[in-house]
Amino acid sequence: MTIRTIIVDDEKLAIQGLQLRLEKFPDVEVIDTCANGREAIRKIKTEKPDLVFLDIQMPGFDGFSVVKGVMEIEPPLFVFVTAYEEHAIRAFEANAVNYLMKPVDEDKLADTIDRVRSRIAEKRSAEEAEKLKDVLAEVAPEAMDNMPSEEETAGRYEKLINVKDRGQIFRVDVESIEHIEAAGDYMCIYTGDNSLILRETMKDLERRLDPRVFQRVHRSTIVNLDQVRQVKPHTNGECFLVLDSGAEVKVSRSYRDVVARFVH
Repeated sequence: MTIRTIIVDDEKLAIQGLQLRLEKFPDVEVIDTCANGREAIRKIKTEKPDLVFLDIQMPGFDGFSVVKGVMEIEPPLFVFVTAYEEHAIRAFEANAVNYLMKPVDEDKLADTIDRVRSRIAEKRSAEEAEKLKDVLAEVAPEAMDNMPSEEETAGRYEKLINVKDRGQIFRVDVESIEHIEAAGDYMCIYTGDNSLILRETMKDLERRLDPRVFQRVHRSTIVNLDQVRQVKPHTNGECFLVLDSGAEVKVSRSYRDVVARFVH
């Protein structure tokens, strides 16, 4: 598996330094480099890399603008690289794989590449599973008939989730969860009267939750459909779901089909 990679930084020496460090990873192939945000958006759309190392502070389009600029395509994985630690929270909110400080530490870079490998493997496994289902449905429909029913699979999903937060372990009743938001490799779990931080990827957490109840409504948000009380239309095909607590969760255009079950 080759990880096709683009490096974006307005400092030439920073690009060269990161390229040298990445040479230690034989599965990482740097296919291009960019010196500004506009060039990065253009290259990401045409080259479709697996991974982008992205400087945050650049003249013109900054790193966050680059992320926004490629949202209409399936975006690559992003790792933010910067000299300014105050951008860390926004980096995780942008669902970055990781956040690296300049000069890049080799151990932290190795950990980041491991995370990237895991994310890519998860994505490819899911895609292969869907392809296999399509093939079975076409050439061996009887095999699909013998697949477990929803009732049989319901018992596979978690009823309680243990969350270690602030030095304590909380046992969270899954039914009490209103929604979940991703912040890098951390999940912010919101119940009606509390919020907790869980170190886990969204893909891993999704596998533990019943998909008939917990649905992705945004690339970084999962919502408990049983706690939805109102749908509020918004602009550009987007809308908001109003939950029992009064909290509002945005539904992006890519997940409009989720709203269809509430609107008849």
